[in-house]
Amino acid sequence: MNRFVSTALSLGTVAALATIAGCMSPPQDLDLALKRPSVDGKYVVTLQPPARPAAINQLHTWQVKVASPAGAPVAQVRIKVDGGMPQHGHGLPTRPQVTRELPDGGYLIEGMKFSMTGWWEIKLAIDGPAGADRVTFNTVVAESAAAR
Repeated sequence: MNRFVSTALSLGTVAALATIAGCMSPPQDLDLALKRPSVDGKYVVTLQPPARPAAINQLHTWQVKVASPAGAPVAQVRIKVDGGMPQHGHGLPTRPQVTRELPDGGYLIEGMKFSMTGWWEIKLAIDGPAGADRVTFNTVVAESAAAR
């Protein structure tokens, strides 16, 4: 193998490994809070992960609670669920949906699944009495479970 090809392959391998390694580690200052205001401040949203951390490639159910900025539960909200891995550039492997409204501003999200370890975003688009707004949560899926 000539020297040019060997050097190009070595540099390509180093670049690929650096990219992969960078994708495996979430940012040091990643905010993993499970309660946060929506972007425009219309709602305060609390994300409740499953009681047992979700296994990779298995469906799991989450809950979300929506409240007014004053803390009152908000009923009759429509929520669309999206998300993905920012470092990998792909979305969720499923299309999770809110399947029912629960008491006290709660909503059941079914069909969540993470296909690999790493940093995932869970994005909620909320449309309720105060208008449309959105919120994004971060979670880190570990090898054996989801760490939040």
